[in-house]
Amino acid sequence: MLGFLLVPNFSMIAFTSAIEPLRLANRAAGRELYRWIVLSSDGGPVSASNGIVVNVDMSMTDWNRAQGNRRSLDKVFVCAGLGVERYRDDGVYAWLRRAERQGTTVGALCTGAYVLARAGLLDGYKCCIHWESLPGFTENFPEIDVSADLFEVDRNRWTCSGGTASLDMMLNLIHEEHGVQVATAVSEQCLVDRMRNPHDRQRLPLRARLGIHNPKLIASIEVMEANLAEPLGQDELANHVGLSRRQLERLFRKHLGRAPAQYYLELRLERARHLLYQSEMPIVDVALACGFVSPSHFSKCYRDMYGKSPRDERAAAVA
Repeated sequence: MLGFLLVPNFSMIAFTSAIEPLRLANRAAGRELYRWIVLSSDGGPVSASNGIVVNVDMSMTDWNRAQGNRRSLDKVFVCAGLGVERYRDDGVYAWLRRAERQGTTVGALCTGAYVLARAGLLDGYKCCIHWESLPGFTENFPEIDVSADLFEVDRNRWTCSGGTASLDMMLNLIHEEHGVQVATAVSEQCLVDRMRNPHDRQRLPLRARLGIHNPKLIASIEVMEANLAEPLGQDELANHVGLSRRQLERLFRKHLGRAPAQYYLELRLERARHLLYQSEMPIVDVALACGFVSPSHFSKCYRDMYGKSPRDERAAAVA
C-alpha cells in the first residue's frame, strides 16, 4: 500500500504522474500489483496549484485508527508545490516521523522535500527538488545533500523533482519490483519512448533553452551561472573561455542582444527572485547571495527589471 499525502497547492502534474503508472501496472499485469490511499492532514479536500480541488480518502489520524493490526504503509509520498517554503504543520512532521519509525519508506514529489527536511527526515540522505526551488532549498537547508537530478533513491528515501519526473520514478519502482516487461508496458501506455534515469537533466540544455549553438557563448553562460554569489569581472570571464573582452562583448550582442554584464545581472536578479519567493532569508542576505554588496543597489536593479522592490515582491509571495 502506497500513501500520497497532499499539501495545499500541491502540483497536480507531479501527483497524477505518480498515480497513473501504478494504475497502468495493475492493468498490464492483469492483477493488483499496487494499492494506494490519498491523505490530507485533516481529511478534508485539498486544492492543487491549478485550482482543482481533490477529495482524499481520509486524514492521517483516521488512517492510524483504521490501520489496526494491519502493517503500515510501504511508502508514503508528500505531494507539494507552490508556497511550500511557508508551509508549517507539526502534526504532519510527527506523523511522517512515526511512519518512518514503523518501517515506511518516505518520499516526496516536486517540492515535498521541504516537508521532509523540516520533519528532520532528510538528514544524512541525498534528495532532489525542482530546479526552480533548488536555490531556496539550498539556502534553507545548507547541510542537506540536494541535487537537480530527476529523482533520487537513497535507501528508504525517494524524492523526485516534480512534473513528469514522478512518472520516471514510478517506472523505476515498477521495474525494480516487477521487471522490465511490466515497466515497458506502462511506458508504452503513457506514450513514453524511454525510461529516463535518475541523473538525466531536469532542464533543457542551454543550446536548446536559448536557441544558441556557439560553444564559447554557452561556456560563458555556464561560468556565469556557476558564479552568481561572487560575480566574475568581464576580463576574468573572457579569460575563462579563451576570448578577449571585446570578442566576448561582440558574441553576447550578436546572439543575445545585450552586453555580458547586463546578461549576468539578469541571471543574478532571477536567482534573487527565486530566493524571495522560496526562502525566508532577510532581503539583505538575498542581496549578498546574489552578488550585490549594497542592499540599495540591489533594490534599484530589482525595481528596474521587475517593476517592484524586493520588499514588495516578498509581500506578494506571502499574500
